[in-house]
Amino acid sequence: MTPPGVRSTLSAVVPLDNLLAFTLAAIVLIVIPGPAVLFSVGRTLALGRTGGLLSVAGVTLALVPIVALVALGVGGIVARSVELFTALKIAGALYLVYLGVQAIRHRKDAGREVEIAGLPRSHGRQLWQGFLVGVTNPKTIAFFVAVLPQFVDVRAGGVPWQMMELGLVFAVLALVSDSVWVFAAAAARTWFARSPRRIETLTATGGGMMIGLGGVLLVTGPRH
Repeated sequence: MTPPGVRSTLSAVVPLDNLLAFTLAAIVLIVIPGPAVLFSVGRTLALGRTGGLLSVAGVTLALVPIVALVALGVGGIVARSVELFTALKIAGALYLVYLGVQAIRHRKDAGREVEIAGLPRSHGRQLWQGFLVGVTNPKTIAFFVAVLPQFVDVRAGGVPWQMMELGLVFAVLALVSDSVWVFAAAAARTWFARSPRRIETLTATGGGMMIGLGGVLLVTGPRH
């Protein structure tokens, strides 16, 4: 029997006041362009609207296992371990650089609008690459470790379930916001696509953005 004032673990939900406060905080954080936005815009410029949206979807899906790990306490281990944090950071940054280099290498193919081997043709692969970029970002883990516990109510019970709920709210908000950026970038790309030289330049720009983002993530501090 559940003790008075404490709900069942499986049925626990975030109190409305906490949920609204978290939603407001999440919106403020999400609308400020960050690495996820830069990555999504870069992919849109290199691959087009569909590639950008699939990249956003992949990054968003990566939040699910990350939030689950944080809710179960594993995320705290990664956030506190300099070695694990650094390893994930380096892997994610190098992968971003690789994607950017591939976009620049095959910019002429993008200008000819043909299927190419260097940039992912498969929608599944585009989604998977976005997922890998999202799941190898240790800063996301550190963010959730630091923020989620502040908005849960221990008295309501089921703290892991409350964290999952907050994480899913954040994921939905991020999906909507990043998709808006993709549509804006895709609109610009449509104009550039009228000229093969323009689209080559834009594809290379998208690749450069991803390389730059990878470089920034690589040189930032191991814990922040």
